Amino acid sequence: MEYINKDFLLENETAKNLYHKYCEELPIIDYHCHLNPMEIAENKKFRNITELWLGGDHYKWRLIRACGVPENEITGDASDWTKFYNFAKIMPRIIGNPLYQWTHLELKRYFGYDGLLNEETAETVWNLCNSKLENMTVRQMMEMSNVIAVATTDDPVDDLKAHEMIAADKSFNIAVLPAWRPDKAVNIDKDGFVDYIAKLADVSKTEIKDFESLMTALVSRLEYFNAHGCCASDHGLDFVPYAETNTDEVDAIFRKALSGEKVTADEAEKYKCFILNKLHAEYVRLGWASQLHYGAVRNVNTAKFAKLGPDTGFDCIGNSGDPVKITSFLNSLAKDNNLPRTVLYSTNPNDNYMLVALMNSFQDDSCRGKLQHGSAWWFNDTYNGMRNQLTALAEDGVLGNFIGMLTDSRSFISYPRHEYFRRLLCNLIGEWAESGKYPNDEKMLGKLVSDISFYNCKEYFGF
Repeated sequence: MEYINKDFLLENETAKNLYHKYCEELPIIDYHCHLNPMEIAENKKFRNITELWLGGDHYKWRLIRACGVPENEITGDASDWTKFYNFAKIMPRIIGNPLYQWTHLELKRYFGYDGLLNEETAETVWNLCNSKLENMTVRQMMEMSNVIAVATTDDPVDDLKAHEMIAADKSFNIAVLPAWRPDKAVNIDKDGFVDYIAKLADVSKTEIKDFESLMTALVSRLEYFNAHGCCASDHGLDFVPYAETNTDEVDAIFRKALSGEKVTADEAEKYKCFILNKLHAEYVRLGWASQLHYGAVRNVNTAKFAKLGPDTGFDCIGNSGDPVKITSFLNSLAKDNNLPRTVLYSTNPNDNYMLVALMNSFQDDSCRGKLQHGSAWWFNDTYNGMRNQLTALAEDGVLGNFIGMLTDSRSFISYPRHEYFRRLLCNLIGEWAESGKYPNDEKMLGKLVSDISFYNCKEYFGF
C-alpha cells in the first residue's frame, strides 16, 4: 500500500493547491540543527540504516525504551540488525507520534519505499536501505532534499576546520555555517566550568583571570566565528535569567567560581544574566540573530545519565517560563539598544500565547518580525503542537512574518520534517479559507505560505 501519497496531510482543495503550487519545490534552509560538520566535510557514507537512523537519535530511543526493549539492544553492543528490528517492531504501536509519519516520509523520499515499516517488513526495508546506502553520501542526502543552507551548533572553542574544508570545496554548493553555542561559558554552576574556561583561554590565547579577560576571550572567538560566516547564536537555557547586578559583583562571582568554589543559585543567575547581556550586545554589533531555547528539564533519570551521558533521552518538559524575568531580560537589552533579532523557544506548550504577546512588546522598525516565536520545539514538534504554535502566533501576532521550520536534528535525512511542516501549514490555511474565516485569495495565500516556508527565513538570517 502507498501510505505517503502526493496529498499526504492535505485535506482540502485549497491546501493541495497551495502546497503543490507554492511550497513543494521551495529550497530548504535549516537554520538550527545538530549535524556533525566533519561528516559533511568528509562526505561520510553510513555502513547501514541503523547507523544513519538510530545512532544518537534519542527521539527514537525513548520510544523503543518505552516498549520494554533492553538498553543493550537500543544503545548498547547489540548488532545493528537487532537495533533496527526493534525499531521496526514498535512502529505499529506509535500511531499518533510524529515519528511514525517522519519515518515513512524518510523511507519514501530517500529509499523509494512505499510500504509500511513493521516486524514483517523489517528485513525487506533493511536490505533495501542498506543497498541504497552503499552509493549514497551525506552530501547527496542533502542535495536530494533541496537544501541550500544549514547552520550547525558549535562551541566557542571549536576550531571550525570542518567548515573551512566545506567552504573550500567548490564542488559542493550547500552553505554550511557555524552557529555560536556558548552554554559552557554561561553555565557557571555546572560541573566542568573551570576546565572549560581553561580550554577557552588556551584556544583564544588569553589569560582568563577575571570577567574582563573572559569577555576578551569570548569576543576574540566571536570574531573568529564571524569570519567563518556565522550569523546566529543559540543558547540552551534552563530558564531565561534576570537579576540586577553590576560589573564588580559579577567579577567577584566569576573569580569565586574560577577558584573552584561553588556559587549560589542567586550568584549564578546574576552571572548568567550579565554575561548574556554582554554577549547580546556583541550580536547586535556583528549583525547576528539570537536564539533562546529554554525550559527543558534535563537528565532527570540520574542513574541512566551516569551510565549513558547527556542527550540520550532522559529529558522532559519543564515549568512554564516566567514572563516577568523574560520581559525584564529583553527590556534590559532594549533600553541599551542591545536587543538583536531574537527567536524565543519554549519546551512548554503553555508558553505559546505568553511568548507571542511578550515578543510583540519589543518589535521595532529595524526589520519585520524582529522578535520571533520559534517553531514548535522538541516535545512540541508534533502535528497538534505545530498547529497550536501556528494558531497562537496567528491569533496574537503576525503569522506572515514567521520564519518557519527547522529540524533541530542530528540526522542527515530529517529534512522531510520541513515537508511535513509545509503540508500542515497549507492544510491549516486551507481550512481557514474554505470555512470562510479568511478570504480564499490564491495570490495572497500563496505568498503567505511561501514566505513562511522559505523567504522569511532567508531574509531574517541573511542567507
